[in-house]
Amino acid sequence: MINEYQIRILPEQAASEQGIKHYIAREKGMDERTIRAVRVLKKSIDARQRTIFVNLTVRVFVNEDPTEREYTPVHYRDVSDKPSVVVVGAGPGGLFAALRLIELGCRPIVVERGKDVRERKKDIARIRPEQRVDPESNYSFGEGGAGAYSDGKLYTRSKKRGNSEKILNVFVQHGASPTILSDAHPHIGTDKLPRVIENMRNTILRCGGEVHFQTRMEALILDGNKVKGVACRRLTEDGREVEFRSEAVILATGHSARDVYRWLHSNGVEIEAKGLAVGVRLEHPSMLIDQLQYHNRNGRGKYLPAAEYSVVQQVEGRGVYSFCMCPGGFVVPAATGPEQIVVNGMSPSGRNGQWSNSGMVVELHPEDIAQELQGENGAPEMDALCMMRFQEQLERDCWLQGNRQQTAPAQRMADFVNNRLSYDLPRSSYAPGLISSPLHFWMPKFVSHRLQEGFKMFGKRQHGFLTNEAIVIGVETRTSSPIRIVRDAETLQHVRIEGLYPCGEGAGYAGGIVSAGVDGERCAENAAQLLDSKSGI
Repeated sequence: MINEYQIRILPEQAASEQGIKHYIAREKGMDERTIRAVRVLKKSIDARQRTIFVNLTVRVFVNEDPTEREYTPVHYRDVSDKPSVVVVGAGPGGLFAALRLIELGCRPIVVERGKDVRERKKDIARIRPEQRVDPESNYSFGEGGAGAYSDGKLYTRSKKRGNSEKILNVFVQHGASPTILSDAHPHIGTDKLPRVIENMRNTILRCGGEVHFQTRMEALILDGNKVKGVACRRLTEDGREVEFRSEAVILATGHSARDVYRWLHSNGVEIEAKGLAVGVRLEHPSMLIDQLQYHNRNGRGKYLPAAEYSVVQQVEGRGVYSFCMCPGGFVVPAATGPEQIVVNGMSPSGRNGQWSNSGMVVELHPEDIAQELQGENGAPEMDALCMMRFQEQLERDCWLQGNRQQTAPAQRMADFVNNRLSYDLPRSSYAPGLISSPLHFWMPKFVSHRLQEGFKMFGKRQHGFLTNEAIVIGVETRTSSPIRIVRDAETLQHVRIEGLYPCGEGAGYAGGIVSAGVDGERCAENAAQLLDSKSGI
């Protein structure tokens, strides 16, 4: 017999299968010896009161053993001799597009400007000692995209686009822990995600697809209003130009491919400016966040994970909110070129670091930055690239404050709120180092003022959150793409170019690993349908 129950138990009871069995047997009047196995289907922590509970949905196997897998496997077939689709970018949008193409009988050709996920790690490690960033291999560019080395969180609020459970199942099939299928806020971790990404790439290759690293798209190949492929340059020593031909191109370049945006804009491919959010990374001691969230001076104790938080507040008509919260994690340098400082956050799977950090950002619309982008004639430059130029300017201002290296400007949190210079800084997880700087003074006032007011309100809601034990680190700017590549809502093709499928975060249609994966699958389905209509797969 198989039964499903929703139960509410203490963390120490939820910590083991035996503890869950014992609770169910007692509550349901069952003989514990008859419970062969318990499978957790959903799990969340309720920390709203002083007594912490774990909410579980469990499947209980009574007098029988579980036979089904914990995940639903996907069958990938050989597509060596099938029609090809070019996929630009090997982030989550591109990888899931490629895998879905294989399911549908198309051969993906993936081109990625960065290196494979292991080689990329070496370039990231050099940022600290060399104080410089490889513009083609960094925290944003390379196999796995920005999420590979910035946390691997799999939580999405989107419920209307595609099947997010399918995305999680594919991750598990390629080596992720099955716990991501049940956790309320699933998380693979930056220490484990690279192996999963490698396995996904190996599936693509095993099935007859292609993956080309250090191959940067230079241009789309167009014939009137139809795409015919992409022109690329090898970033190896020979630097030769290559072309990949197809009547369907999925453009999944990620939110930092500014050269792609500039090419699209200058070649008449319709794009538009979109809102984004910018701000800082806020870092607290993880023990402090555990104490605040779990209402316990001893922190999380033995059975609870590192605490998370999520805050949001309207300030003067714009949202101020936490973004990409990383409990027990690190603040990392996420620039993609020279004269930039950009920060992001990450967590290993254990989330056991000394600090917890979160992006704290302000929602901005194109009209908000008009006065910041004055052209030569004094008028604001408000075209499709205006938000991107604002990003670039803010990142360069931050670099100038940071001694023109990857040393990041920082300020104690309470000092920032009270317009005071911090004469010293606490220890931080940010490896390239910090320099005390008055962020309240040099950041745009419509950003810094809203952050200050938001921090005051967050501090009132949770006493101890607004503290000089925490630091704000500049700047967080890559929360999303600054542009949207305009596409048809039904076919997902570009509004004017047949066969071009703008995809994922970089195209302005996703906001994280899962939603980018879902969008990649949808683009793959439409690309396959286009090829089917032309040639009949």
